[in-house]
Amino acid sequence: MPTTPSAVNVTRTVLLLIALVVGVACGGSTVAELSPEAENGRRIANLKGCASCHAADGSGGVGPAFVGLYGSDVTLSDGSTVLADDEYLRRSITDPAAEQVEGYTLIMPVANLSDDDIEAVLVYIRELGSTP
Repeated sequence: MPTTPSAVNVTRTVLLLIALVVGVACGGSTVAELSPEAENGRRIANLKGCASCHAADGSGGVGPAFVGLYGSDVTLSDGSTVLADDEYLRRSITDPAAEQVEGYTLIMPVANLSDDDIEAVLVYIRELGSTP
């Protein structure tokens, strides 16, 4: 049976979508390639449970997404804003109850990360930048 060009395009699109879904479901990533230190930060975020609430792909979660966070203005529950820089992120990791992000009601548990682990996670969040 002959196939039309549009049928071929639809088939290709469906196959690409299936490959993407399978890749993500099996632990693949659509995130740009990371430096070794950022990859270590990603690994730490996964091991310590951070990634279960803070998505790295921009999707919603229990906590603010990591992607696009670094360098952005974060609105806090009191209406003030703060720049998501190293200082703010480090404070958020070590004292999660200090500043509640608007729209998120759960307070993050203290992760008890070493200074080196925190720095690696910060590098990871930095490198995610604004990549969707």
